[in-house]
Formats: sequence, C-alpha cells, structure tokens
Amino acid sequence: MLFNMVLKTFNLEESVYQKYAEFCKENGISMSNQINTFIRSQVETAPKVRQEYLRKLDRIRKGKFIKVGSSQDFEKRYN
Repeated sequence: MLFNMVLKTFNLEESVYQKYAEFCKENGISMSNQINTFIRSQVETAPKVRQEYLRKLDRIRKGKFIKVGSSQDFEKRYN
C-alpha cells in the first residue's frame, strides 16, 4: 500500500514539544507516526483501535477477580 505523505506545520507549546520529543526518543517512537495515528483516530467513524480496546476492557470487567481494597483494609484484616 502506498501512502502520500505531506509536510505540515503545527504551532505547539515549546515545553510540550520538548517533553514529547524526549519521550519519543527514549522509547524509540516516531513522533510523526504518533501524530498521524492520533489524527486518524479522531476522524475515523469507528476506530479499530478503540473497538479492540473496548473488547479487551469488557473481558477484564467480566473477569473473576478478588476485591483487594485499600492497604488500610489489608492492615485491618491481617494485623
């Protein structure tokens, strides 16, 4: 599949840009691809990523888990 790419200019806050650039560099992420993915997710009618995420989240919610509570609940019960 061949994609036509265009060069666009965006105005961003310098501090936000620097933090994200560092994040991408540390994690070996392409900033351009991340921006492209974000914009695509905003304009898709039914984003594939969102649907997959919602299916996984639904499976997690229906899972059989033990309610743990807070650390204070744990201390009260076992101390």
